[in-house]
Amino acid sequence: MRDAIPEPPTESLSPLATATAEVITQYSYDITTAINAIDDAIPGFGGLFDPGTTMDERRNAIDTVLETTVDIQASHQLGDHDFEKLILYTDGSSRGNPGPAGAGAVVETPDETVLCRVGRPVGSRTGNNTAEYAALHLGLACVLTRYGVSPLEIRIDSMTVIGDIWQGATREEFTDYRRVINTLLGEFPDHHWTHVVDAERNPADALATVSADIAGLGPGA
Repeated sequence: MRDAIPEPPTESLSPLATATAEVITQYSYDITTAINAIDDAIPGFGGLFDPGTTMDERRNAIDTVLETTVDIQASHQLGDHDFEKLILYTDGSSRGNPGPAGAGAVVETPDETVLCRVGRPVGSRTGNNTAEYAALHLGLACVLTRYGVSPLEIRIDSMTVIGDIWQGATREEFTDYRRVINTLLGEFPDHHWTHVVDAERNPADALATVSADIAGLGPGA
């Protein structure tokens, strides 16, 4: 399973957002490091989200990073971990609902030690519920590939996903997401979910927001 993570459905992204997502994938979904690498390749004081950075500058920087990036996935290979429990936070964001959408996930120990922070753009015209499913898939895949099977608490704010995945309120439009997520959950016999209400801490929120910003880059899809 760790070598063959089931892929989620594919949503539409602009060419620029797709290229940025390729960089993020090369960086094992460490979205902060990926953005920093792109920013470093942009001339002057521009950056990926700087309004003064032209489309050509963004694309040239992304191409440069794709050509020079050393594959860092080896640094995240499964090691000798023995966690009593892991906490997985997930969150999805959509600007416009539907609109540019992104997914974020954070893995912590019970004492709030952060183990990893990952994110990815989901789609250029995608609903919030889809982004929430994508975030759960991203987080589960991160835990399984990096830390293996441990007791897992999933903290999520989407009642749609909770109802569909854990409470049997089947949503047919999310059948493909449900299938791959249930496959991943099958690897964690000791798991449960906790509903995170709006007032509670969710460190995945900011990652989902940045990922949605990336999904909105570039004209056309």
